[in-house]
Amino acid sequence: MGYLGGFWVTLRQIGRKQRKTRPYVKDEGGKRDKPVRLHGRHVLNRYEDGMEKCIGCELCAGVCPARCIYVRGADNPPDAPVSPGERYGFVYEINYLRCIHCDLCVEACPTEAITESKLFEFSFTNRQDAIYTKAELVVDDAGLPQQLPWEDWTDAEVVAPLTSAWMRATSPSGDARYTGQVAWSGELGFGVRDPEPAQADSDAADPVRGAHRASTPGAGH
Repeated sequence: MGYLGGFWVTLRQIGRKQRKTRPYVKDEGGKRDKPVRLHGRHVLNRYEDGMEKCIGCELCAGVCPARCIYVRGADNPPDAPVSPGERYGFVYEINYLRCIHCDLCVEACPTEAITESKLFEFSFTNRQDAIYTKAELVVDDAGLPQQLPWEDWTDAEVVAPLTSAWMRATSPSGDARYTGQVAWSGELGFGVRDPEPAQADSDAADPVRGAHRASTPGAGH
């Protein structure tokens, strides 16, 4: 376009009626309700006894289409094991400059160690903050996510309590065979989650529609 063309784009706006920009709503009363299976920032969960669920198998890193997860496992120290298995996640990092929140890592995890919370509002002032480390991802002693300075926790009562097992991409509630069955192991701070609720009769009678709901985030609740 050239320099003159660029100036012409600017000059054309003079005298035009400008659209008003709505301010970003910070208070909870102005925000939309978050779906049950909203894909937000990840957490690494722990068992009810405090042991970490991650075993450092690297399946989440292998399935990630954005290549944003880096995991390195290590053998559990015999005198102070970190997880119940032979190995644990020694290094765990997620680069949120790459993450697309597809939730495939949650699907691949054999121990239900990684899930996605409802938190999606964060702003980084430098690139290093966008690379979450294991210390930032592992839930605290109450089973809740770490609250980092660049994250918006103004609606923590909505974001934090539902941070673990509900964030699965392909909900088993789309299949009537899973109704009433407990599908997740107990978690620190939450215990054993309630089983999947019953689905609508129309879905149970239509397996095609039920399968579609099973693959749709937020469906079935």
